[in-house]
Amino acid sequence: MDIGHKLKTIRKQRGLSQRELAARAGLTNGTISLIEMNRTSPSVASLKSLLDAIPISMAEFFSTLENSNQPKFFYAAEEFTEVSPASPGQVSLRQLGNIENHSLQVLHETYPPGADTGPESLSHQGEEAGIVIRGSIEVTVDGNVSVLNVGDGYLFESHLPHRFRNIGTVVCEVVSACTPPSF
Repeated sequence: MDIGHKLKTIRKQRGLSQRELAARAGLTNGTISLIEMNRTSPSVASLKSLLDAIPISMAEFFSTLENSNQPKFFYAAEEFTEVSPASPGQVSLRQLGNIENHSLQVLHETYPPGADTGPESLSHQGEEAGIVIRGSIEVTVDGNVSVLNVGDGYLFESHLPHRFRNIGTVVCEVVSACTPPSF
């Protein structure tokens, strides 16, 4: 997906200048320009800040449409929607289904060694939970830090500032859920 082009298109559709979007998101207009030209990839937290400033959810930004005439119950791995920039060394968040049709968001998260959700903490409405299925992950919630290993999990109110970081040497995978959908 051409993240930069899509961001630019949506920004212009909403009548926002780069400077206005940058001010709303707490970033520089130079950063917005680099993202729109695909010369830099934003962290998950930065992209979420940008999209919140528009406003549009990450899921809507990265959505692929489901056929609304037929209910869909099963999804092959390649049918998941990538809701964060997928590039080497960065976090991958793959969403099950189209959250516009559901009140629960389920994600398959992959964190390469050293990857994190960004230097800024995430915060949004709802609750989220997850279980580590491979590797380990450092989770910070409202200043509380814990390293979770295979089989460990988390559950918290998402309005609390939170961050995820793989401090291990192997890829970490987490299956998580959030309600209401917020990415």
